[in-house]
Amino acid sequence: MSSSAQDPFYIVKEEIQDSVDKLQSTFHQWENVSSNIGERVQLTKELLSGCDSIGWQVDELDKAIAVAARDPSWYGINEGELEKRRKWTSTARTQVDTVRKAVEAGKGQSNAFSTNVNGMRQELMRAPNDHPYGGSRPNYYEAQDNDVFISSESDRQLLLIKQQDEELDELSASVQRIGGVGLTIHEELTGQEKIIHELGLDMDTTTNRLDFVQKKVALVMKKAGAKGQIMVILFLVVLFIVLFVMVFFT
Repeated sequence: MSSSAQDPFYIVKEEIQDSVDKLQSTFHQWENVSSNIGERVQLTKELLSGCDSIGWQVDELDKAIAVAARDPSWYGINEGELEKRRKWTSTARTQVDTVRKAVEAGKGQSNAFSTNVNGMRQELMRAPNDHPYGGSRPNYYEAQDNDVFISSESDRQLLLIKQQDEELDELSASVQRIGGVGLTIHEELTGQEKIIHELGLDMDTTTNRLDFVQKKVALVMKKAGAKGQIMVILFLVVLFIVLFVMVFFT
């Protein structure tokens, strides 16, 4: 179980590392988006959701490491391997926390900027109409602009909903894979526990038989006396010589 090809730890680690790489890619995209408030808000939600998901997976992996640390030899690993695994989970958690802090700090700035923009839009909508045509022509263009804005926002919301559905599908598949790995670990531990239990029963049975034979031999030796013991020893020596000759000279 110590090889990375069979150890469930490395399977889960690869899943988490892929999620971390995707999270960092999204974070770089979030850093470069400043003018499009709607896209920035969506990326912020996506990053925070990804941080929560990866944090939960790293916590579960830490729990598995803690279980293995109770008896490393049972799982075929050593202290060096345990320390290596703890270091990796610590690094992954640090990366996630760094992204979370940066996003939460930027989220506050985005909310303030969005509030200012909405306030300016409301003030412009309340501004008096000084157009010489009595306001009919500017109202027409204002309504047209509003329709375009609403249509654009509707398309953007539909795109965001589609992206969220895809991300939820990926998260569901990842959780199912992790659940399958956990079930495999449980079945393997159950099988090993059964084998050890059977081995313990066999050892108990063998021990009882050895005790019985020793008691019988002691009883026979006691009844035979000194002379009888000498005869038994001589007989065993002769038997040993005969068997030795038969094995090595025939």
